Amino acid sequence: MINNLLKNFCLITFALIAPITLPAGGIQKGLNQNKFPDNAREIILSSDTSLYSFPEINANELLVLDKGTTLSVLRSWKVGESEMWVRVELASNKLLDDPNKIKKGWIKM
Repeated sequence: MINNLLKNFCLITFALIAPITLPAGGIQKGLNQNKFPDNAREIILSSDTSLYSFPEINANELLVLDKGTTLSVLRSWKVGESEMWVRVELASNKLLDDPNKIKKGWIKM
């Protein structure tokens, strides 16, 4: 009897409180409240560029990216004084593209 009463109390409490935080409930979040990363950038290639598996010139070349390809910059890596590498992600449609398609890699800047 007490066990059923406790279960019903928890169920009623959840049913009354949980919808407040859902989008269809009373609380709505504006776009200003979302935290977007400050370093999210996109670049468009101005020439054909090789995509590497890791930031070294002797690394495996995964793809050759065509001029005009749009890439999202994930992070950068500085090797020495003059060598700069960037970890990038190719723009893709996650629903339609082949799941085995290479989407991330390193390019030398």
